[in-house]
Amino acid sequence: MVNKPLGASLYVPTTHKDLLEIANGEKMPKLRSVIFCTEDAVADRELSYALFNLSMMLENMDAVGVLDRFVRVRNPEVLERVLAMKGAENLTGFVIPKATSANFDSYFRLVKNTGHLLMPTLETAEVFDDLEMARFRDVLRAPGVVGRILALRIGGNDLLALLGIRRPRTMTIYRTPLGQVIARLVTTFAPYGFRLTAPVFEHLDNDALLDAEVLEDLAHGLVGKTAIHPDQLALIESHYRVQPIDVAVAEKIMDQDSPAVFKMGNSMCEVATHRAWAQTVIQQANYFGTYPNNNFPVYNPIADPN
Repeated sequence: MVNKPLGASLYVPTTHKDLLEIANGEKMPKLRSVIFCTEDAVADRELSYALFNLSMMLENMDAVGVLDRFVRVRNPEVLERVLAMKGAENLTGFVIPKATSANFDSYFRLVKNTGHLLMPTLETAEVFDDLEMARFRDVLRAPGVVGRILALRIGGNDLLALLGIRRPRTMTIYRTPLGQVIARLVTTFAPYGFRLTAPVFEHLDNDALLDAEVLEDLAHGLVGKTAIHPDQLALIESHYRVQPIDVAVAEKIMDQDSPAVFKMGNSMCEVATHRAWAQTVIQQANYFGTYPNNNFPVYNPIADPN
């Protein structure tokens, strides 16, 4: 697996008029990661133009980017077309839609000899089948494959659609049937080294609820969240900053001279069980920074009464 910080990624339809400026980090200087979408964000009638627009971007974008650049392909045929475009080698990787154990190889065989990273998206009926998820996990753990998986993305809207419901405007996604599904995906994949990212938050006028949801994302160990609008980026990424006390505790846990168990920050710290957490905290602090003066957010149940 690739251990690379993620944070907030912005979805951008490949029909967007400013693809090149976004890809080169000129349009949104603080953007860390962008996913150019050729799938759900592009209508069938627009696909030809979307791929042409993408090809122009790839041909002219900077070879070395200031941000990670991914393309969410529509199907294996579109992936093959994108790989043939001039400049495709400068992409960080690809997001695979509706990935399953049955269709993964049709994508992977196309990129196995490239350096691209992959982010399969879990968003089909198979997600509700624990045995199928275990089977897919085994496919992803295969030699030559596992080192190419950056993260698994949880496709919340597609999964809710399969249940015939839509995300409410009054509660986080964890108060829907997907709450327990997300928890099961974490326990299925995370112990084997796979990282997962959180579903998008589709409502643009409720920052308090988005704030509460990102805190729950983090409580579930999810390492990133996709934004559907630039205004969501700062709020999402603010939560990936780390409390200074946690950095101090993490450094103490990583200190080879520390006792096996010690008290710090009014909490018990156990080197053997908290080392993985400590490594993550230090990495996040180096990448996202820390909260000034321990002024960190606290989950507010009033924002999520259910």
